[in-house]
Amino acid sequence: MIFGSLLLLGSCNNNSSTESTSTSADVPAAGGQEAVQDDVSQKDVVKVAVGSPDHTTLVAALKQAELVTSLANAGPFTVFAPTDAAFGKLPAGTVDGLMKEDKKADLQNILQYHVTTSALDIKFLKDGMNLGMVNGDNLTISVKDGKTILNGSATIVGSVRASNGWVHVIDGVLLPPAKK
Repeated sequence: MIFGSLLLLGSCNNNSSTESTSTSADVPAAGGQEAVQDDVSQKDVVKVAVGSPDHTTLVAALKQAELVTSLANAGPFTVFAPTDAAFGKLPAGTVDGLMKEDKKADLQNILQYHVTTSALDIKFLKDGMNLGMVNGDNLTISVKDGKTILNGSATIVGSVRASNGWVHVIDGVLLPPAKK
């Protein structure tokens, strides 16, 4: 009993002259919620995109725009995720130009125009509905022949439920309205 008490007292010693022996290996790697390794739970919207071979351009753009951490958080989010083929429909050089450091604000604006802060199943999206997007602009939904179309230019071709919302795969890139 005495030995256990001494051991306990010794471990509680707060001697200020004792130097820390921690190393850089003790410090967790940088990163927010997106850095959490979890292969069991449902994926968040970022991990859904990262896991898709058809969204490499979107993932690269999210990284360049520094939006990965924001979208990996609790949400809820609905992300309208253009495929690589959708980005390929843009004029030549557009994506490369937006990936430059001096165009980060433009890239953020475009990507934020693909996100709303609600978890919206495709069944909720009705003809004539307007959605407020993260960048402050609105997006218009139309439903024709059973297809859900955004701003008359991009069709939802698939949907994936994520832990923090929905990812709706789209076949076009949404461009925000020009500022007046």
